[in-house]
Amino acid sequence: MNTSNIEIEVTRDAAQMIDSIRWKAPDGGVDAFQDAKAAFIGLWDGAARESLRIDLWTGKMMVDEMNDFLYQSIMGMAETFVRATRNTALSEEMKTFAREFHRKASAALEAENKES
Repeated sequence: MNTSNIEIEVTRDAAQMIDSIRWKAPDGGVDAFQDAKAAFIGLWDGAARESLRIDLWTGKMMVDEMNDFLYQSIMGMAETFVRATRNTALSEEMKTFAREFHRKASAALEAENKES
């Protein structure tokens, strides 16, 4: 049996806002710390049948980046769902939602930028 570790380092500023997120995963080929602006970590507690989440993002994360991050995360979840369940219909619904979310989020940001 082998054990693998993924290390995440979060630095906070004086106001306790997240200043930086760094991660490495040596068994995955990422030996040195890499910078990230955001991270979503989801764990499943089978005994309690509930999801546990850690959502992190730095103050440097721009709204358009968050829009893209969420879009890509939902698309990734749709791919994971279809691999795990083979339910292509629901996976496609998730992808349709993700595309519509991204379209609306991008349009809202564009409208907000025009108002500024």
